[in-house]
Parts: sequence; structure tokens; C-alpha cells
Amino acid sequence: MSPRRSTSQVKIADVARLAGVSVATVSRALANPDIVTAEARAKVIAAVRETGYTPNAAARNLRARRAMMALVVVPDIANPFFSEVLRGIDAALSEVGYGLIIGNLDNSADKQSRFIALAQSGQVDGVLLLCGHMLEDGVRSLSDVVLPVVAACERVPGFGIPCVEVDNREAAEHAVHHLIGLGHRRIAYLSGPISNDLDHQRRRGYLDALAAAGLARDPLLELEGNFTFKAGMEAAERILAMPAEKRPTALFSANDEMAIACLKRLTGAGMRVPDDFSIVGFDAIDYADYATPTLTTVRQPRRDLGYRAGQLLAAAMRGEPLPTKSVVLDAPLLVRGSTGPLR
Repeated sequence: MSPRRSTSQVKIADVARLAGVSVATVSRALANPDIVTAEARAKVIAAVRETGYTPNAAARNLRARRAMMALVVVPDIANPFFSEVLRGIDAALSEVGYGLIIGNLDNSADKQSRFIALAQSGQVDGVLLLCGHMLEDGVRSLSDVVLPVVAACERVPGFGIPCVEVDNREAAEHAVHHLIGLGHRRIAYLSGPISNDLDHQRRRGYLDALAAAGLARDPLLELEGNFTFKAGMEAAERILAMPAEKRPTALFSANDEMAIACLKRLTGAGMRVPDDFSIVGFDAIDYADYATPTLTTVRQPRRDLGYRAGQLLAAAMRGEPLPTKSVVLDAPLLVRGSTGPLR
């Protein structure tokens, strides 16, 4: 096989020759895949991968018309964390004349299929993923669609997609160090879904902080959650059911929703926060300002995360190359009323 040519030198004719189809078929397979056979499209996609024919080049050369829209895939539109992220994305896209279509994934395989079809149809010029995984439906994958793709808040492992994020591991470690500095030694961790990459990073930060302080890991203090208010209430019930000598004196929660719900249930049961128990959340959603007491939390710059990701996607949709590295923003700890010294 001849050496692979520079992607800047690869032409649509090269793809057509390798796939054994016409240039017109390649054009249709990339721009309007539904109008070619599955066999032809598979040959074209394989040839694109073999030659390194880039999505940005294809978007410039094969799509004379632009939809001037981007698809933004959100895991759960009901989660208040995403409101400011979406505002930031909208602001960045609006500045250059693009609109956005919000795709609420809501754990639906059928919706994944619909969003892939939408990306293939030419109705959007790019995709921004907030869900932390590649869209796939068992037959098709968003990775096969010749469009620029950017991620925000959560990485999409294994696909080399640039992401705008915070250092979740480091931020979590700082949050737990804060509790250790207040004298707490039995510190619980309330997790997100165990398969979630954000949870992996935040749990690692929690464990790093314990190890740095010489504190042993206690699996009984690692409580499984799923980023919902309900999970926070259930975690509080588990804490209340523990014998007093085994009960933690503090909790680090992988997000604010769970932390707020846990705080509410514990105080409702007569525990005083922070006199009897300290709680730290993650995200700094608006509700954290209205908790009683106000919630100590890691501040994710949500609007800036969305704005920076929107800028990257807008530039890629105009034909500029995507960065090869993620953009990492600061995530400081906001110390408020829910944490205090061990008594």
C-alpha cells in the first residue's frame, strides 16, 4: 500500500477511487446518506477513514448550502446545571449567525437514532455533545457523520473529540481537602452513576485527598447516586440509618442536586448543618444559593463552558480546524454555610 497522503492533499476523487464508486456517490453518501444504499455508504465511510479525508474538508467541499444550525445534545433537559451552559452556547452561536436545536437525550435509544438521522440529513452543520458519549444506535454512529463535533462539560472517551471542561479530579480533591482541614476524618462520597466519566474523575479526587491525608478508604462511606434529588434523599436515609460510631461527619457530593436534597433530609431529621454535619456539592447551580444553609460547592463556570464550546464549534462549522487538546477552565471552591469545623 502506498504511504498515506496528507489529509490536505486527499481529494474526493481519491475517496471515490478507493471505494469503487463515483464521485457523485461519495458526495451523496456524505451530504445526504439516506439517498444511497447502505452498501455504498459503508464503502465510502471506509474509504474516508482509510484516506483521512477530513470532516471539515468534506463540509467545505460538498455542502454548498449551510443549515446555519447546530445540534446540542443534552442528557437531561430537566437538570438545572445545563441552563447556563445552553445560554453560553446560544450566545456564541448567535454572534456568528447560527441557531441551535436542543436534543434532549433522556436515556432514550430511540432519540439517539433520531439525532444521528438529523445530523445526517443536512439540517445541522455541527454537533455539540453535553452527554459524555458518542451517539450510537446499534446500526449507525454519529462518528460516521461528516460534521464537526465538539464536547462540553464531559469528555467523550475514545473519539478524540475536543472538550471544554474543568479539571474534575483536582476540583474534587480541593473540596475534600477543605473538609479535612476542618477536622473531618469520616467523609462520605455520594457518587454519580458508576459508569459516568465525571463520577470516575470526582471519585478519584476524593480518594486522592483521603490518601494525601493518610486516611483509609472506607467502602461503606461511598454511597451510590445518580445526580438526582431523589438520590440525595436516599443517601441521607442511609446516613441516618448508620450507627452513630460509623456515621460520617461530612459528605462530598458529586453534584449539587444530590447535596441539596441530602441537606434538606438531614436537617429535617434534626441534624444541624454544619454543627453536626458538613456538606459540599459540585457545580454551583442557582439552587445552591437558596439552600438553608447555603451550600459550599465547586463552581463550574457553566456559561463560560458553553460559550467557549460554542465558539469552537462555530469556528469548525466555518471550516477552521478543531483543536487537538481540550480546553480546561478553573473551578474554584465556594465556601458557604454548609461546612464547618468538626465538633
